[in-house]
Amino acid sequence: MAYAIEVEHIYKSFGNLKALYDVSMTVDEHAITILMGPNGSGKTTLINVISGFYKPDSGKVIYKGKSITGLPPHRVYKFGLARTFQIPALFLKLTVLENVMVARRENKGEGFGSSLLKNLWVSDERQAAEEAFKILDIVGLSQMWDKPANVLSGGQMKLLELGRALMSGAETILLDEPISGVNPRLAHDIFAKLVTLRDNYGMTFFVIEHRLDIALGYVDKVVAMALGKFVVSGSPEEVTSDKRVIEAYLGA
Repeated sequence: MAYAIEVEHIYKSFGNLKALYDVSMTVDEHAITILMGPNGSGKTTLINVISGFYKPDSGKVIYKGKSITGLPPHRVYKFGLARTFQIPALFLKLTVLENVMVARRENKGEGFGSSLLKNLWVSDERQAAEEAFKILDIVGLSQMWDKPANVLSGGQMKLLELGRALMSGAETILLDEPISGVNPRLAHDIFAKLVTLRDNYGMTFFVIEHRLDIALGYVDKVVAMALGKFVVSGSPEEVTSDKRVIEAYLGA
């Protein structure tokens, strides 16, 4: 099994608080991996280190064989590694379609000079719109394309963030609680879409999620953390029955 992400001996502290302590783990390529653990176990901190929002105190982050340790988020993004947030970070006054289109890389009309020469970018803009409509169809938002993002439900906003990550050309997406606050039917739909993207497009997903009753039915691998440390990884059945994981949750 090839690895999309390898984390090696990561340490991260905030003052006297040791948020991550010697964390090493892997994310399999073309798979859905969930990161589980009690509140305060360091899950979001680890995602922030991988995606470049935090620099580790020490250790390495490797993406598809290349070190991305300490790179800022925009550099990590260019490697094909995108992320979503627990609270969706959208352009609320832009339409659903526009929110997806802004994530496209190297739009030809974005330069000051090129923006004045319509013939240089109009066909590219048309192609971008076609790509965006295809992605909206994949995530189930094609009927909402002309609606402002601020009218979407919480679950639809999370789908829009996923669509924007896809528009960027990302091959690996980090998802921070994609079904938090989402009704059960749409929560299942979101994870079903991740499965479709994995199977049909070879996507890789690394997911933080507390609603394990829903999420575990869709994932290939589980990584468990507690108190800033790696505990165990394996299949959902192996990890959820592991005594150390049970103790971590009961202790929390």
